[in-house]
Amino acid sequence: MTESKDSKDIRDWWKTSIINMEPGKIEFRGMPIQDLMGSVTFVEMICLMVLGQLPSKEESKLLEAALVAGVDHGPQAPSIAAARMAVTCGLGLNNVIATGVNMLGDVHGGAGEQCAELYYDIEIRLKENKDLEKAVTEGLSSYQSIHGKIIPGFGHRFHKTIEPRASKLISLVQEAARNNIVSGKFSQIAIEIQKQLSAKKEIVMNIDGATSIIFCELGFPAPLSRGLFCLSRSVGILAHAWEQMEQGGRNKGPMPPRFLPSYEPKELNKRDSL
Repeated sequence: MTESKDSKDIRDWWKTSIINMEPGKIEFRGMPIQDLMGSVTFVEMICLMVLGQLPSKEESKLLEAALVAGVDHGPQAPSIAAARMAVTCGLGLNNVIATGVNMLGDVHGGAGEQCAELYYDIEIRLKENKDLEKAVTEGLSSYQSIHGKIIPGFGHRFHKTIEPRASKLISLVQEAARNNIVSGKFSQIAIEIQKQLSAKKEIVMNIDGATSIIFCELGFPAPLSRGLFCLSRSVGILAHAWEQMEQGGRNKGPMPPRFLPSYEPKELNKRDSL
């Protein structure tokens, strides 16, 4: 039976290679859902859906470690605090999770993407001149000339000398590189960045710098570093949201009501006046 033009126009409205679905049939990237269920992990499913192929078991373990590392950092993190406040305003779990995830912008949550962009830029420079130290120096100089002195992925306001998550992830990547699971080049780039940034004052690699190593080693484009972090942090947001629901509370703001913000009077000028 020949498909009508109207029917074809409807089918072609969205084009996807991710899912093939029709009555009685669901396939992801050509693989039947019933074959995937019970045989692949959720982390492996992420790679299949986003990259179009299943990772090896060793690659999957690396990605899982990165996702576990970013799950939570306490209520002082804006994404978690916003979620808990949203609960006390009466929002449901779906809205609460959306509130928390929507806090993951360029400053809080976006550093992984920015760091991955830096790593990929340095990788290109390294291919051109084969000198790691020079490639990193040039990459840092270029980044700072455009974005300012702060280098994403390095430095932490709480963990000044030891970042337990980052050090563990680096060791996992280095072990994987020794076993030829990943190249290891992005861990070398990151370590050289830390070395150069610490020339004057010691600075730690933070969670964004370390997870970006893994995302780059596994071939995720830089923007997906933020998306993967959103998936990871959503678990922490869900946990805190549920805990807050069980604790109760109404209309909690960012600080207890007895602590009021500093008032700074401003002299009105003509533009400010109504």
